[in-house]
Amino acid sequence: MDKFNRVIADSRRNAESRGHGYREQALKLYPWICGKCKREFTRENISELTVHHRDHNHDNNPGDGSNWELLCLYCHDHEHAKYLDANVAATNATNELKRGHATGKPFANLKDLLNK
Repeated sequence: MDKFNRVIADSRRNAESRGHGYREQALKLYPWICGKCKREFTRENISELTVHHRDHNHDNNPGDGSNWELLCLYCHDHEHAKYLDANVAATNATNELKRGHATGKPFANLKDLLNK
C-alpha cells in the first residue's frame, strides 16, 4: 500500500508541475482574454482563466502554444461538456446501428382497443 501511495503522490506532483509550466507559458503568450466569451482578466481574477488543450491531450504542450487556448472557467466547462456529449452521441448512434431496425409492432391491436 505504501508503494501505491507513493506512486499516486508522485503522479499528482508531476501533473501539478506540468500544469504550472504550460499555464505560465500560455499566460505569457496570449492576452488575458477568454477565447470564447471574450471576457477580460486582470491579476485579481486571473485564477478564473484556464488553459484548454484544443486536442484534449494534456501531454501535448508545444512550445508555441498551438494546442492551447485561454478560456474562463465557464467556457472551459462548456467546451469539455460538448466533447463528452459528442462522445456519448457517437456511442449511442453506433449502438443504434448495431441494434438494427425495430421488429415490434406496438400499435398492431390499437384499433381493437379503441373499439372496446
